[in-house]
Amino acid sequence: MKEFVEGSHAIAEIIKAARPGVISAYPITPQTHIVEDLAQMVANKEIGAQFVNVESEHSAASVVLGGSAAGVRVYTATSSQGLFYMQEVVFNIAGMRLPVVMTCANRAISAPINIWNDQQDSISLRDSGWFQIYAEDNQEAVDFHLIAYRLAEDKRVMLPVMVCMDGFILTHGMETVDMPEQEKVDKFLPNYKPLYKLDPANPISMGLLADPDYYMETRFAIQETMKESIGYLSAISKEFNTVFGRDYLDLLVEEYHTKDAEKVIVAMGSVCGTIKEVVDEQRAKGKKVGLLRIITYRPFPYARVYEALKDVLKVAVLDKAVSLGAYAPVAVEIKAAFYGKKKGPKVVSSFVAGLGGRDITLESIHEVFRRLTAKEVNSDFIDLKPELLKEEYGE
Repeated sequence: MKEFVEGSHAIAEIIKAARPGVISAYPITPQTHIVEDLAQMVANKEIGAQFVNVESEHSAASVVLGGSAAGVRVYTATSSQGLFYMQEVVFNIAGMRLPVVMTCANRAISAPINIWNDQQDSISLRDSGWFQIYAEDNQEAVDFHLIAYRLAEDKRVMLPVMVCMDGFILTHGMETVDMPEQEKVDKFLPNYKPLYKLDPANPISMGLLADPDYYMETRFAIQETMKESIGYLSAISKEFNTVFGRDYLDLLVEEYHTKDAEKVIVAMGSVCGTIKEVVDEQRAKGKKVGLLRIITYRPFPYARVYEALKDVLKVAVLDKAVSLGAYAPVAVEIKAAFYGKKKGPKVVSSFVAGLGGRDITLESIHEVFRRLTAKEVNSDFIDLKPELLKEEYGE
């Protein structure tokens, strides 16, 4: 059923439909509306879950860790500093192979304090052992949560999934969303049957001390599972299309006019809608430009990126995060996709934009295409304000 709804409420509704047994979260802007709605649903007995109120994000992550370890489907959500406060437990959840699903309402990191959107928070936890899937719009954000549960709870996977949606732009944005019917959700996402759980009648231990004789193999196992899961994502996406009629292909990348393109921008998240508008405008003028949208950032789809861009002349990577003192995060991955390969772009330039919620406009995207010349640039900031730089650094 199609509804004109706020993104956060749409997420709360799809989590309700997924029938979790334990929900725990601590409110933090711009994630708050999601868990407010879920708390109200639990209070109204619209959902048969236990909502655990906690005093911090660290505790929220600990609660869903415990719930998942006890064999229950769980959910949490956070943003920015809250995700960082969870960090210790986030790594534990992956290391214990627990299928937790979390929404990250992407938001900039302090200091200075900033509550607006960029992707620095989730990007900074890219090595935690969680899948990371980035939505362009609220329909995708809704659908990706169902896919996230199917992937996380797959007996071949048993790893947590972070669904990332741009704060305010999506969480507070109103869109028409086709909300999946409960009957179809139940068909696609059956009741969770854990592969292992804490049970006094059949005791096991989780998260034990692993000395040098054992620890390295645990990391290797997660790495190999991540690699193998690229194929699982494709199969789950096909099944999702069969049930709901929305096709996300392999759920790794989206190619938008890349087949004959001479210049392509690579990006993630809601900014891709703006890029598509510029691509359409440029195409109407005969310009051969395109967009490669990264959907799954972890595991990173190197092979798909290579195939999509190997014949493109110039590539611009647009990051909404910065790795201070190094190349921007997504740009590093794109460059790595072509390392040692015979074919590939002559230029892979890196641009940083939208930090702290600064608008990425149509003109911003035109500027990226203009700067994409024969000379490669790295971490070139778009839309800087010279007057503020003068105040900071003088002439």
